[in-house]
Amino acid sequence: MPDMNEQGGNWSYVVRVCLVAALGGLLFGYDTAVIAGAIGFLQKKFALNPAMEGWAASCALLGCVIGVAISGFFSDHFGRKRLLVLSGVLFAVSAIGTALPPSLTWFVVFRTIGGIGIGAASMAAPIYIAEIAPARIRGRLVSVNQLAIVSGMLIIYADHLFRELLHCARRG
Repeated sequence: MPDMNEQGGNWSYVVRVCLVAALGGLLFGYDTAVIAGAIGFLQKKFALNPAMEGWAASCALLGCVIGVAISGFFSDHFGRKRLLVLSGVLFAVSAIGTALPPSLTWFVVFRTIGGIGIGAASMAAPIYIAEIAPARIRGRLVSVNQLAIVSGMLIIYADHLFRELLHCARRG
């Protein structure tokens, strides 16, 4: 890539910021897929019926709707970068809270909090990347966010596959 200094910028900085902003997409994909491997454990721990299994798996989507709905306001008033930081905090709170929930209700609450972070990040990250990217490569850099989403999903499903293959190999 040519040097951007004549345009008042730095390629390395823009790419690094883009990659950090796209981490929200990676977490989005990861969180969307990770519930597939956890639902069996949740069913056993909380004795869930099929309807409650569905609720436990999908409650993050309710949070996503809330996150997207409020993200425009917060983005305009506090900025995309601050909204992305807040989204990261919500992801962290969700991860800690869903690790050892005392009840299904608390699991749903923390998953919904994570969904709010996902929804906000899914709106703010591509806009932030587009704002900082030079016009010539804006499309390529914004697409990194989508690549991060599917990469997060791929990581989880590859992990599931690896664990299953390992389990089958041990059984002989």
